[in-house]
Amino acid sequence: MSKTNPDRNVGRRNVISGAAAVAGGAALAAGLPASAQAAPRSGAAVANNVTTDLITVTPTDKRFPDLVRGTNQRWVATPEKVHLVTTTAQAQRAVQEAANANKRLTIRSGGHCYEDFVFNSETQVVVDMSGMNQVYFDASKNAFAIEAGASNLQVYETLYKLYGVTIPAGSCNSVGAGGHISGGGYGLLSRLHGLTVDYLYGVEVVVVNANGTARTVVATRDSTGPEKELWWAHTGGGGGNFGLITRYWMRTPGATGTDPTQLLPKPPSEVFVHSWGFNWSQMNYASFTRLLENWGNWHVANSAPNSPYNSLFGLLKLNHKSNGQIGLLTQMDANVPNAQGLLDDYLAAVSAGVGVTPTAMRTRMGEHSAMPQFKAPRKLPWYIATDWLSGGNPTLRGKYKSSYSRTAFTPHQIDMMYKHLTLAGYSNGDALVQVDSYGCKVNAVQPGDTAVPQRDSIMKLQFQTYWTDAADQTPHLNWIRDFYKEMYGPTGGVPVPNANNDGCYVNYPDKDLGDATLNTSSSTWADLYYKGNHTRLRQAKATWDPSNFFRHAQSVRLPGTPV
Repeated sequence: MSKTNPDRNVGRRNVISGAAAVAGGAALAAGLPASAQAAPRSGAAVANNVTTDLITVTPTDKRFPDLVRGTNQRWVATPEKVHLVTTTAQAQRAVQEAANANKRLTIRSGGHCYEDFVFNSETQVVVDMSGMNQVYFDASKNAFAIEAGASNLQVYETLYKLYGVTIPAGSCNSVGAGGHISGGGYGLLSRLHGLTVDYLYGVEVVVVNANGTARTVVATRDSTGPEKELWWAHTGGGGGNFGLITRYWMRTPGATGTDPTQLLPKPPSEVFVHSWGFNWSQMNYASFTRLLENWGNWHVANSAPNSPYNSLFGLLKLNHKSNGQIGLLTQMDANVPNAQGLLDDYLAAVSAGVGVTPTAMRTRMGEHSAMPQFKAPRKLPWYIATDWLSGGNPTLRGKYKSSYSRTAFTPHQIDMMYKHLTLAGYSNGDALVQVDSYGCKVNAVQPGDTAVPQRDSIMKLQFQTYWTDAADQTPHLNWIRDFYKEMYGPTGGVPVPNANNDGCYVNYPDKDLGDATLNTSSSTWADLYYKGNHTRLRQAKATWDPSNFFRHAQSVRLPGTPV
């Protein structure tokens, strides 16, 4: 979710969501025995003042315009209705009504889908999951339940404040759990703790049988047979593929006992947050090349699961020259042995020989409007840092592309990045390539253990460009498409898995991967997202969505269906 909800740039969020709205009845849970803690909502058993009625909004309702678009303002739908659900029973009812009427249904959780998979011209019914946003400990599963409409920040706030634990999810506060988790999910703690799906214990899904009957299924890590395959499909298979996700249960594999505070990872008590800006006015080809070589080589040397740098996560924000700066943002556990020395050594290694004096990072960085502005590392409590580094601006239009890197950047890739980030005919301070640290604990899992197959990469790239006026779309799309096609020109314009590249991230969907003029390789978009796990996902699709009721432009296809 559910739909695909990708991680976004790191920035300062605009609005904080209150814990009371997140936890429901769980505010007292930390001091209660497990049997007395919050229980999931279903049917008439609704917590607090949540209605038991299915709320349906039609075009005559003044709320309608706000409910038919997501964060990316490129995509606006004209459905017949939007259902706002607050319980699993309501979600199943909404799906059944659409199935009975043969209506095209899509699902929105956080609204961050990069493509038009939720809001498009074929959408007739939207199920909005934002009303299902509880986060609580479910004693019956001995795991933490996260409803599909909960945002990242709601999840962090409840898990940490009530239980002292967390999950390694994304850095944008408003991304919804529904698609973020099902697509794999990663964030600033992933080098330390792995991917979000590495902690997925169970999933509750509304599916549609071959005869058109909707039913709710719970599949867990302990399931067998088809249910185990449904669980596995949600460990990175992406949202909108197999059914409507209503909730997840999270627990560390191998965790024992019933104490909730021991069932998920504990985040660092304090972290160093550091930001640097490299002024483009001082940068030339040689200094740019040295910076990218340093960055890549450092990750080659420091991305093993047991690396002393497994708690360090960096974001290299390669902004277009018209922005004025290249940004470097870093978070690291402040309590590891010699933390300050390790951080100093990392910063020295990344900046060595660049010949540009770093300054404070400015505020204009992609879609976010504010960034921490301090040149020296600053020690902050973990939750405060997470709160500070989250946020987004839902007023922009955008286009995105992704890739995984298994090695340092090749000379060709560095040349293409310099060419397109300094392109004189294009001026957009909100165009960039963000390179995220990856590897370490992420790579301690085998490619087939979860549906996420990219388990030996050391960097993850997100190509981004933003604009506000629909009339200005063409030059921005041309820039990012030309950039990406040339960057991966040696492999047909896309990052076909090889010694250097490892495909694309399903939570950063890109319809261009299916365009034969932009992807001239023999690899389909499904190959790039799923690699060798694609066949198994198609088999799960055949079992759980045999009529292809849940579908979008890049949904998992039924076996025998062209991709």
